[in-house]
Amino acid sequence: MNQIEPSKSKSPLLGGLIRQRRKKLSMTMQDLATTAGVSVGYVSQIERDMAVPSLGTLAQIADALSVEVEYFVKSQKPTDAISWAEGRQQFFMGGSSVRYEAVTNQYPGSEISSFILNVPAGYASETVSHEGEEIIFVLEGMIHQVLDGQTFEMRSGDCLHFDGATPHSWSNPTDHEARVLWTGKLKVLNKDNKHHLSHLTNSS
Repeated sequence: MNQIEPSKSKSPLLGGLIRQRRKKLSMTMQDLATTAGVSVGYVSQIERDMAVPSLGTLAQIADALSVEVEYFVKSQKPTDAISWAEGRQQFFMGGSSVRYEAVTNQYPGSEISSFILNVPAGYASETVSHEGEEIIFVLEGMIHQVLDGQTFEMRSGDCLHFDGATPHSWSNPTDHEARVLWTGKLKVLNKDNKHHLSHLTNSS
């Protein structure tokens, strides 16, 4: 298979990554400064790339933001960005019968995740609600997506984009497996790279 040589791009600046992570955690600069044991003025300078913290200070900031130092200093290689159809990571969660395929790769500053869900016949999830938006795109088969009490019969090619705070659930009422592409801004990997997708895998 021929691979197109991608153009080279600069990695995100340290300050921007720290600010993005802080805001993702709904922390103020004062919150970060207090937890990391530095001054709020220094945090402000770092986020504006007017100051470069020592490795020790960066470790304190990383700990305050619940990430490893590598989150801010590891550069992404072009090969890290692609997800090949063959050899894609697959896993099950919490005893669920849904088989997941990881489509996206997490990198410093990334905000969205995407998975292919292989949904067995007869599967039904619980009704949940949470922060963040979701996109459901049916690749194969048919599912019933319930959103705030309204049921949508979704078939191949149908797509639903909604606010996760709206109570929702989904099921596969057919006799055949369905494949669904799920994309959202929910955190699905902890810093030990273990998946936690309980809101998607609770079955009834």
